[in-house]
Amino acid sequence: METEAPSRSGDGWSRVGKTLPVRNVQALAACTDELNAKGLERYIRPDIDDSQVLAAEQSGEVPAIDLRRLLDPDHLEEEAARLRSACEDWGFFQLVNHGVPDEIIANVKRDIQEFFKLPLEVKNAYAQRPGDLQGYGQVFVVSEDQKLDWSDRFAIYAQPPEARDLSYWPTHPHSFRKSIEDYSSELMQVANYVVIFIAKTLHIDTELMEDKYVCQTLRMNYYPPCMSLAEKVLGFSPHSDASFVTLLLQVNPVEGLQIRRHGAWVPVKPHPKALLVNVGDFLEIMSNGAYKSIEHRVTINANQERLSISAFHVPSFDGIISPATRTPEEKVLYKTMKVKEYAELYMSNKRDGKRTLNHAKLL
Repeated sequence: METEAPSRSGDGWSRVGKTLPVRNVQALAACTDELNAKGLERYIRPDIDDSQVLAAEQSGEVPAIDLRRLLDPDHLEEEAARLRSACEDWGFFQLVNHGVPDEIIANVKRDIQEFFKLPLEVKNAYAQRPGDLQGYGQVFVVSEDQKLDWSDRFAIYAQPPEARDLSYWPTHPHSFRKSIEDYSSELMQVANYVVIFIAKTLHIDTELMEDKYVCQTLRMNYYPPCMSLAEKVLGFSPHSDASFVTLLLQVNPVEGLQIRRHGAWVPVKPHPKALLVNVGDFLEIMSNGAYKSIEHRVTINANQERLSISAFHVPSFDGIISPATRTPEEKVLYKTMKVKEYAELYMSNKRDGKRTLNHAKLL
């Protein structure tokens, strides 16, 4: 384990945007006298029912992709075809047989749950500092009157290791740092496999993707129950991810994630042995729209908390993102952009669907 280091921005990702401080939602959820329309005014979403929510039998389930089969020459072609279909049709897939040891998964789940059980004053020791999006707090709060998400978040910059700021890495619970480090390292290997096989399905040289997923931010998400108004608040506003690929681990089995598909919201049922993978904005740009990032949101349970950890695998901050066309005749649909330019646009605005991606599209 590394020694403590002074605050540093790594490759720039943690300091790319600003957010206003807001009240801790976990503490607010415990104040029963405030759980009414007046007390939760900034959280209530009048437009939450603008789109239909489909039942599983209406929408089908997010496809499952087996990494073990992708790595097996006897099954590679068949599983790669399923991967291509999942990326084209869903933009999400459940990755099974991903190879992350059960012990590492169990340890990181345990320590995330223990962290959010800590007293508020202990968690606040790792609060976001001005100008840095790492730490315990919120993101995408850009005005005093915007609607807020019913959740608390804790984010750390995890990869590459030399860019970590360990002043944000909790020492309580005592095993937290090792659990996160082990999990982060395993996910880098998983992301490497995922991107290699995605490149093959797109017929893109894997060397073009080498710097597109080398940085990793981990964000731990805590969604408290909201007994009185769960159907009126959101844990996370509709958005797509400013990542190349995102790998999500559900820490507990409570449902809440929904993805937008064919104009409706589709609930995602957690798979106990899978990592949920989704296409990010940078992959949509690089694939020239062949694989699209998908808008998603998080709903709230009235009686149970929900926890998850998202791993955003992103390009080098000083890099370039450019569409890779497969034939001379293919029309280029996206601009060539500096990663920094896109990241600044994304992180400096509230979440509003895929709005930021419009800046990357050619007219």
